[in-house]
Amino acid sequence: MELGNIVEFIDRQKIVCAVVLEVGRQKLRLLAENSREIVMAEGRLLHKSNKRLDLSGGWERLAAGLKETARLRESLAGQVDIQELWEVLNTEQEWISLHTMTQLCFPDAADGDHESAVIRAFFRNRHYFKFNQEGFLPLSEAQMTQQRTQAEAAARRNRLIERGGEWLKRLMTGCGIGGGPSGLADEEAELIAILKSYYLFEKESIHAELGKAITARAGVGDLEKLFQVFVRLGIWDTNENIDLHRYDVPTDFSEEVMTLTRALLKSSVARSDHKRRDITDLRMITIDGQSTLDFDDALSIEDCGEYYLLGVHIADVGHFVADGCTIDREAVMRGSSIYMPDRRIPMLPPELAEGQCSLRVGEVRPGISTMIRLSRNADIESYEIFPSIVRVTDQLTYYDANVLAEGNKEIATLANIARKFRQRRLGEGAVHISLPEVNVWIDETGELIVNKTNRESPARLLVSEIMIMANWLVAEFLIKHGLPAIYRSQPNPRERLFKENGGTLYQNWMQRKFLSRFVLSPQPERHSGLGLNAYVTATSPIRKYFDLVTQRQIRSVYGLNSAYGSADIEKAIQLLEQPMSAVIRLQNRRKRYWLLKYLEKRIGQKEEAIVLNKRKGAYLALMTDYMIECVLPNSSGVNLKPEDLIQVTIQHVDARKDILTVYVG
Repeated sequence: MELGNIVEFIDRQKIVCAVVLEVGRQKLRLLAENSREIVMAEGRLLHKSNKRLDLSGGWERLAAGLKETARLRESLAGQVDIQELWEVLNTEQEWISLHTMTQLCFPDAADGDHESAVIRAFFRNRHYFKFNQEGFLPLSEAQMTQQRTQAEAAARRNRLIERGGEWLKRLMTGCGIGGGPSGLADEEAELIAILKSYYLFEKESIHAELGKAITARAGVGDLEKLFQVFVRLGIWDTNENIDLHRYDVPTDFSEEVMTLTRALLKSSVARSDHKRRDITDLRMITIDGQSTLDFDDALSIEDCGEYYLLGVHIADVGHFVADGCTIDREAVMRGSSIYMPDRRIPMLPPELAEGQCSLRVGEVRPGISTMIRLSRNADIESYEIFPSIVRVTDQLTYYDANVLAEGNKEIATLANIARKFRQRRLGEGAVHISLPEVNVWIDETGELIVNKTNRESPARLLVSEIMIMANWLVAEFLIKHGLPAIYRSQPNPRERLFKENGGTLYQNWMQRKFLSRFVLSPQPERHSGLGLNAYVTATSPIRKYFDLVTQRQIRSVYGLNSAYGSADIEKAIQLLEQPMSAVIRLQNRRKRYWLLKYLEKRIGQKEEAIVLNKRKGAYLALMTDYMIECVLPNSSGVNLKPEDLIQVTIQHVDARKDILTVYVG
């Protein structure tokens, strides 16, 4: 390499002419045709030639000479017919050197300008030859098709970015509503799908790069602006539940599922079924929330003089939904019904869940009954579990049952049994956490309602404790018959903050943080949180697939269906892990969203809070009216300690962005 040599390199997908000003050990100092001085390694050069420029003429004349050389080479490049060359050479499938290719293109002259012209021509058109420092290799027909496809895809991608960015920019200002720019209508659906995916999953989206490029071109820095665009377009509602899209939660049932559902609605249970015991003469009650539509458990209580006979009667969903049928496969995929303040998404089709499977007043239904004999002191003496035919006589709400608790003998007896059973569990080391429940819902007028419910009311206590008792006895029943099940266990808590059920609100809230995770297994183990040696869930088969699996194991004892083996139970646990995790997250996040929407209208309002702990530069507190945690900046230097009762003022709330800020005072 000598001073004054003309060389070429690639800059921003363009071939640039330059002259060598200085040759160093590792680098060259160059002057480019745009009068810019550049230092680069010789290995980065695309082409070197013996053509030279006189360095004594000054940079202006050098730049003019380089531009003239570049124009000449571009003119010569226009004489090169790449397609014709490929048609002649494609059968060779061998590398062709630059010198040979230049002679083929310019038989009468082959100097540095002509070599550069060949390079420029092939650099512009890469559809026919593979091209690098080794030379040129003709592509096969298949390679050409692939390259053409890739080039078309790249061109289409660039067009989507350019046109989509402009389209989005128009929408951001409200100019594009009702139709995009001319010629974009066919691409709108694709652009919307790309941007929705990018908004929902960001870096995890399959369209992440494309979405990022389109939003960058439109000048969108905050992705929440995309949400507003979707609202303007009428694609999403202002309060759209984004998590339903993120977790791809099915909200409707397929026609295949509904066809089978309609057939099942015509089925019933024969009262003469020899495998079932007809106990429709018993007085049975349901106790549920006011908005409950599907009733899967009922209670009965008989005073037999020397003992009580307590009945827990569960709707036999397995009688209608066969293992492996279309409805069953859909139920596995959903895992559970989902209950949110603004929506309920059932595990089973509503027509079935609220119809044939539901224990409605006066309707004869197939059931699985647990009859428990208790002493006058409410000690369990024996129990029996069997398939039954049942009929509910009264349907009560929790409010109804609470009103009746003192004057109604049946309700009073049930509440007494429940209290005694809880006391027994506490004596066995159960960790009973007593916290008020914050209910959030939207009433018929669209108004957002928030209130607190006492979980320790007589009605709620008797239902929760008697269902725990029934689930425990079902676990005992399955163990006795040597059947695997989805047993729930829980190791001891990492720390106990209070004994039995005497903790303060602060202690109960903090105790939850010290509980160990529960474990699901085909084999029974102790559930320390409940103070029981074994536990399953069986009392909500309409709403939870875990419970339907348990119910089928009971049914298998009586030959009503085949039993699951341990491998089947393991598989069910694995299949349900993801949907159940999504259900819990959905319910919690949606409740929090609407609670924050409620608080958005209470900015500036003072609220009671309990200090939970101190963090770096802040405190964590619990707003007691809403049972929601908030962070208190310690900018004022106030010295607080755990369990202090304080007043906080709501400063800023944004439900969509999950923001809640407060300050002391």
